[in-house]
This record gives sequence, C-alpha cells and structure tokens, in this order.
Amino acid sequence: MAITRSRRAAGRGSYLAIAAFAVVYLVGAVYWPRPLWVAGAYLVTSMICFAVYAIDKRRARFGGWRVSERTLLFWGFIGGWPGAIVAQQVLRHKTQKKSFREAFWVTVFFNVVLFVVVSTPTFDRLVAQAIN
Repeated sequence: MAITRSRRAAGRGSYLAIAAFAVVYLVGAVYWPRPLWVAGAYLVTSMICFAVYAIDKRRARFGGWRVSERTLLFWGFIGGWPGAIVAQQVLRHKTQKKSFREAFWVTVFFNVVLFVVVSTPTFDRLVAQAIN
C-alpha cells in the first residue's frame, strides 16, 4: 500500500512540471512575446502524444504491435511531454520502467531548455544576424 501511495504522489508531482512550464511560458511571454502558434504547437503535440500513449497502452493490453519507446520519447521531446505526463498518469502507462522514465525526463529537460533558449531576445538577434 505504501508503494502505491508513493507512486501516486510521484505521479501528482509530474503534474507540477506542467504547471512550472506554464509559469515559465507565461512569464517569458511578458518579457519576450512568442507567436500564439508556439502554445498551439505544444497543445497539438501533447494531444498527439497522449493518443500515441493510448494506442500503445491498448496494444499492450491486447497483445498487438507496440509503439516503440523511441517514438514515445520523440513525441515528448518535440513538445508533447505535457500530454505524455497526463497519459502516463491517467492511463497508468510507462510508469514502471525506470530506464524509460529517466529517458523521458531527460527529453523534457532538453525540450524546456531549448524552449527557453529559443524564446530569448539573444536568440532572435543571432537569427537576425545569420539572415543578414
């Protein structure tokens, strides 16, 4: 029973990553506005990522051909990680395998770092210089 409670607590903690990213996104938007499509891209990739997790969960239950972990990690890395977190908790999928969880959080870290770097005025200046 204690293991179940600690897993649930860890799962709820995963939702904090989404909330923290939302704060970073909103604070960043105040200082360095981004086009609305950026938020839309996170939403769409999250929905696709959730669907891919759901497909994999269904295939795991019924013995079908599974979605590769590489594919799941890819969708998380390109911005679908909030949807992946929700899928992991709601569907109780991909929460047991430690190596996958570690790889997943590495992809989340790199996605957020990349987002922060690309969202700064310094990046905008570098792109403008490269174009000129």
